[in-house]
Amino acid sequence: MTDTVRAAVDEAFRGEWGRVVATLIRVTDDWDLAKECAQEAFAKALDTWPRDGVPRRPGAWLTTTARHRALDKLRRGAAEANRLRDLAVTASGDDEAPEPDDVPDDRLRLMFTCCHPALPLEAQVALTLRTLAGLTTPEIARAFLVPEPTMAQRIVRAKRKITGARIPYRVPPAELLPERTEGVLGVLYLLFNEGYSASAGADLVRRALTAEAIRLARVVVRLLPDAPEASGLLALMLFHDARRATRTDDDGDLITLADQDRTRWDRPAIDEGARVLDEALALGRPGPYQLQAAIAACHATASRAEDTEWARIARLYELVARLTPSPVVELNRAVAVAMADGPAAGLALADDLAEGGGLAGYHLLPATRADFLRRLGRVEEAVGAYREALELAPTEAERRFLTRRIEELGPRGRGVGATDRPC
Repeated sequence: MTDTVRAAVDEAFRGEWGRVVATLIRVTDDWDLAKECAQEAFAKALDTWPRDGVPRRPGAWLTTTARHRALDKLRRGAAEANRLRDLAVTASGDDEAPEPDDVPDDRLRLMFTCCHPALPLEAQVALTLRTLAGLTTPEIARAFLVPEPTMAQRIVRAKRKITGARIPYRVPPAELLPERTEGVLGVLYLLFNEGYSASAGADLVRRALTAEAIRLARVVVRLLPDAPEASGLLALMLFHDARRATRTDDDGDLITLADQDRTRWDRPAIDEGARVLDEALALGRPGPYQLQAAIAACHATASRAEDTEWARIARLYELVARLTPSPVVELNRAVAVAMADGPAAGLALADDLAEGGGLAGYHLLPATRADFLRRLGRVEEAVGAYREALELAPTEAERRFLTRRIEELGPRGRGVGATDRPC
């Protein structure tokens, strides 16, 4: 196989996978069959394109091939007769039936399609991330802080509900977009988070995911200019992404927020984030994404780490917790309280979270406790907490960071100083 053909297949997979799967789901009402036939179509492309050449419209070729494969599978099952008749009609040509074009971006249209209000919000987000965004079940489970089998069961149940209730798989018209916006924003938020702080692997940042999340968020803001949470989410992404180049060094090692070179932060992105956030807040309907963006703005606009308004950040996290209670939000609030009122105050909050069990297995809880203990001079306890975090850390960059902290806390307790929480 030539490099050109391999590159064509890879590009088609990135650009067409979601479309092919969505088409098959719509015409078969079977999520598993759709994914299976889509995979077989890409496998066939690897076999035939080197011989026959890359088709002029790779997406149409893949869709037609996958659809024909689904037709063959359904033909062999007498119990599928009704769906077979439906599929045979749609298989008569390569062109798809027209759908509403209120959503201008193909991938975003599919996300609005997946986020059906008949499903619980968490199921909407998880199913869309798995089907269209390419995230694995373990990655989605880590994002929701649940065991992998639990998340797998939730995705299966969501698929069964769609099939059992015969929920139509089609792009909603413009007037129905608002009822699906919360789910779509949840998808983009978690897609960005996975790119910003990867749940596994050698690299801390997966740039392709963060860039795609920002791109799609811009489209949503243009599509729904009166949805302040969409603008808040875009602002939040811009503030965080502005620090991308300074979060790791040339060796891929993590650099804490306090130690990042702020002169290298992307000022145009920060300025855009501030403008977008101001426009959102002016609508007078503050929500969790806007509040989180306001927190990120405190960091992004502080010219020095010591100028950060930690007391304000702590108050903002308290507001976020009221709107969307979450142990992760409470952990972030503990960090802000520790910076504003001292590590003992933060440690008390973190210990309460540890006793509650809501963050069991989440590496940033022992890492944060270790930082507080280190700053209090309780070196032996800090080392123990760092080791606990090390066992749970998902990426190589974070494991190297935690290992260095353990090594620095030698017998004489070297390294006791400012916060080491990676950001």
